[in-house]
Amino acid sequence: MAALSGSRRRVAARGWVAALAVLAALAGGCTSGGQAPPASSASSAATVDAAVRRLLDQHAAAVLHRDQAAFLAGIDPRAQAYRTRQTAVFANLAQVPLAAWSYTLVRTDAFALAPSADGTYRVAAEVRLGYRLTGYDTEPVESTAYLTLSRRDGHWYLAGDEDGTASGHRGAVQLWDQGPVQVVRGAHSLVLGLGDEAALRGYADNADAAVPAVTRVWGSGWPGKVVVEVPATLDQMAALIGATADDYRDIAAVTTGELGADAQAPADRVIVNPAAFAELSAFGRQAVLTHETTHVATRLSTTENTPLWLSEGIADWVAYRDSGRTAPALPKAKVAARLTAPAAASASEPAAPRRARKARIKRTR
Repeated sequence: MAALSGSRRRVAARGWVAALAVLAALAGGCTSGGQAPPASSASSAATVDAAVRRLLDQHAAAVLHRDQAAFLAGIDPRAQAYRTRQTAVFANLAQVPLAAWSYTLVRTDAFALAPSADGTYRVAAEVRLGYRLTGYDTEPVESTAYLTLSRRDGHWYLAGDEDGTASGHRGAVQLWDQGPVQVVRGAHSLVLGLGDEAALRGYADNADAAVPAVTRVWGSGWPGKVVVEVPATLDQMAALIGATADDYRDIAAVTTGELGADAQAPADRVIVNPAAFAELSAFGRQAVLTHETTHVATRLSTTENTPLWLSEGIADWVAYRDSGRTAPALPKAKVAARLTAPAAASASEPAAPRRARKARIKRTR
């Protein structure tokens, strides 16, 4: 707020100062969900943002270095439900091979906060999470979170991640938000899943067979490895890609990737619908993983304008080429919709969901 100028009688000046203080308190309560911070340099937007960034950096370091005490020290002790959920998330990440983990503050005042019951000063922040998997990601996979932060007794804390949901500010869901992540390493694959290790080994075996099959056709101009995520249910799979479960009920897997990106992009993710995948024969399971792995390999050459019949056709051809079987035909309605309106969705082809910067480029029945 601009400073007042000119000379006035002392009584009038006091009246204006009092009125401005009330207005500032009301504004702070509406936008920050609590009492406005004291009118000092410590309460400036830049200083608040700097404090939030320090907290986020400390929290990220705690995750990366597996320091639970430091992790919990950054969570509001009065936000008991959030603290309990985050304690579980920290444990769920135990086996995930993290090469990097970071939070970037995008903005504060990202969504409306209701006044806190005890008058605690709070901030609504949009945050970008970035992480890399050891041996697979050369650049971070990024997603968005909407966090509430609180300040108590001069200390900043993370206090929640659901306050923006009602206004449409819902953060992306990660596999470790859904349960303890088991990790199975293959010769050419990394499988992250919520099932038991024996079940996940089957996905790794299929992926390991898929990679050389794809390389024989496509060549070596791709990383030659694949990351597979296996949630426990269809609903969890849909949550991971930000979609509606009914749209994916009969779809065995999808591949996420940055279309047309350079070779330094993060590794693509093949995300499995475990219910549909379990209904497939042994050949069907292998065909699905080979099909999806083809999308991983061809992603650098795939754009939003690539015809669906071409991207799906090459993937099916690779999956079926040595089997002596015929791949299922792509429905004509889908081909027509893709050719006439490549950026739009038709009734038979739901809109492609987005997860962070990543676009879904494959669906397999």
